[in-house]
Amino acid sequence: MVGKFNTFMFFKLPSAWWCGVRLRHLDGETAETHVTHRWVNQNPFKSMFWAVQGMAAEFATGALVMYHIRQSGKKVSMLVLNNKANFSKKATGRIRFRCTDGAALKKALDRAIETGEGQTVWMQAVGTNRDGVVVSRFDFEWTLKAKA
Repeated sequence: MVGKFNTFMFFKLPSAWWCGVRLRHLDGETAETHVTHRWVNQNPFKSMFWAVQGMAAEFATGALVMYHIRQSGKKVSMLVLNNKANFSKKATGRIRFRCTDGAALKKALDRAIETGEGQTVWMQAVGTNRDGVVVSRFDFEWTLKAKA
């Protein structure tokens, strides 16, 4: 399944793919992406550009959303409504973004399907370097609405 998501990224999110964003793990509870600091995704300060971190973080949350929508067997629209980010250390080397909000997402998705009303859910992806030090945190507010 991870390979299919990475192929999806190549065709639908090519800028993320070219910058090196890759999905490494996905199950109902957790999604994990990796991206490595390289010339193509750097900023003038010799670290990873914030937008590349944002792409990796959003894909960690979005992969969980897509996973649960597919598991539901229903047609559901998904869109990021808001996001917040915090940067606490230079992002160099390989950065891992991990989202563990699968359960909260599933509840919101189930409500959207049951009620037919749009639902929102905040999901967080935390970026850490190889030493386990947090370099950034991204929060995304996803909207979910079952299609008729």
